[in-house]
Amino acid sequence: MALDVGQPAPTFELTDQDKNQVSLDDLKGKRTLIVFIPFPFTGICDGEACAIRDGLGGLEDLDANVVVITAHSVASNAKWAQEYGFTFPILSDYWPHGEVTKAYDNFNEDRGVAWRASYVLDADGVIRDVIATDSLGVAREHELQMEALAAV
Repeated sequence: MALDVGQPAPTFELTDQDKNQVSLDDLKGKRTLIVFIPFPFTGICDGEACAIRDGLGGLEDLDANVVVITAHSVASNAKWAQEYGFTFPILSDYWPHGEVTKAYDNFNEDRGVAWRASYVLDADGVIRDVIATDSLGVAREHELQMEALAAV
C-alpha cells in the first residue's frame, strides 16, 4: 500500500487551494510531511487536518513543510481550507484523477480516493518514514507524524 523507506519520493506538481502550483522540488531543503486525505468534510479527515493546523508551531520548530493531498477538486479543497482555517497547502490530485496518489502507491481504486498515509521526507526528498492506517475509518496519530519528522 505504501512506498518503501529509503527511496526518493515521486515528484509532483499540484495546485493548492489558492490556485498556486506546488511541487516536490519546492519542498526540498526542509523536512516534509506529505499527508494523503481520503475525504475532506468528514469527521476523521477534518480531525486529522485540524491536528496539523493546531500543531503548525511544532512543524515550524522543526523547520518542516507540510502539505495535504486529496483527490478532490481545487474548489472543494478551497472551501474546506476556508471553513477550517487551514493555511498550509491543500493540494488537488483531481485530474488526471489520483495520478500523484497512484505514484505514491496509495490510491484506493474501489473508492477513488487516497488511503490514509503520511510520508516523512528528508530535505533531499527521500522517504524516511511512512505512517499509515489499515482502514479509511481509522485516523493517524498526529504525534507519530511529529516524532517521525523530529527523527529525520
